[in-house]
Amino acid sequence: MNDKMILIQHAIQKYEKEEELVEKLKNVLSEKDIQRNLDTLIGTQRVRRIGPEILQNNQSHTELPSLPEHLKPILEKI
Repeated sequence: MNDKMILIQHAIQKYEKEEELVEKLKNVLSEKDIQRNLDTLIGTQRVRRIGPEILQNNQSHTELPSLPEHLKPILEKI
C-alpha cells in the first residue's frame, strides 16, 4: 500500500493533470487503487488539488518520500 502511494506521489511530479496521471498509472494500477490512494494522499495533506484538475505534492506540509529502487523502473515506464 505504501509503495502505491509513493509511486503516485512521484508520478504527480511528472504529470500534474489528474486525467493524464490516471491514464498513465492505469498500466500498473487499477483505477480504483489510483483513486483510493489519491483520496488518501489528499486526506492526509501529502497531495493537494490546485483547481479542478491539477494535483500537486504538498511539499510545504510533508516531504516527498524517497523512491525505492524497485519502483524506479515502473516510474520510468509511465
